[in-house]
Amino acid sequence: MTDNIKDKVVVITGASSGLGETAARHLSALGAKVVLGARRTDRLQNLAREIGAGNDAVVETDVTRREDLKRLVDHAVKLHGRVDVLLNNAGLMPSSMLEKLHVDEWDRMIDVNIKGVLYGIAAALPYMIQQKSGHIINVSSVAGHKVGPGGTVYAATKHAVRVISEGLRQEVKPYNIRTTIISPGAVATELTQTITDPDVAAGMSAVYQQAIPADSFASVVIFAMSQPEYVDINEVLFRPTSQMY
Repeated sequence: MTDNIKDKVVVITGASSGLGETAARHLSALGAKVVLGARRTDRLQNLAREIGAGNDAVVETDVTRREDLKRLVDHAVKLHGRVDVLLNNAGLMPSSMLEKLHVDEWDRMIDVNIKGVLYGIAAALPYMIQQKSGHIINVSSVAGHKVGPGGTVYAATKHAVRVISEGLRQEVKPYNIRTTIISPGAVATELTQTITDPDVAAGMSAVYQQAIPADSFASVVIFAMSQPEYVDINEVLFRPTSQMY
C-alpha cells in the first residue's frame, strides 16, 4: 500500500519535533518529497539534512501568520510543481483551569490550533482544486472528542478542528480531494511542555506516563495516505491500549 506515497509532495507544519518530525522521517523513507515548516529552522535544517531532503525543503513558518503558510505551500509548488498532501500538524496545549484566567494562553491556542489549520487550508486548497486532487490531514486530539477539567479551551480548539475538517470534507467532493482527521491520545511529544499551570501539568504528566511512541502517529498518516485514490479515510482516533481518557 505504501506505493501510493512515493513521490508525493507533502507539506508538514510543526515539523521541527514530535509528530511532525516523525511523520517527515517515515514519509521521506517511503519516497515522499517533504517540505518542512516550523519556527525553529535550525531543527528543521538538521532534520532535512538527516533525511536527505536538503535545505530547499525548509521554510520558516509561524502558523499564526497567514502569509507564512502561503509562502510554505507556494514554495512546495515552486520546488515540485504541485502539492499532494498538507499535514496540518502544528499545535500546542497550555491547558489550565478557566478560573486561572490564562487568557493569553487561550488566545495562543486559538491562533495556533484553529487559525493555523484554516490558514493551511487557505494556502493549499486553491492548488488542490486546480489539480483536481489532494489530501488535507488535520490533527485533532482525543480532546476533540471529550473534555475534562483544565482542558476546556484546548478541547474547544480540537473540537473546532474536527468541525472544520468535516465541513471541508463535504465541500471538496467535486474536486477529488481527500480529508482526514487524526485524533491521537497520549503520544510521546513535546506537547505537554507547553503547559504552564503546575497542577494541570502534574496531572497530564501522569497521563503521559503511558504515552506511546510518535511512530504510532506516523503509521496512521501512512495508512490514510496510502489508500487507493478512491478511498477517503475521514477520521482516525487512537490511544495507548492502557489509556482510559
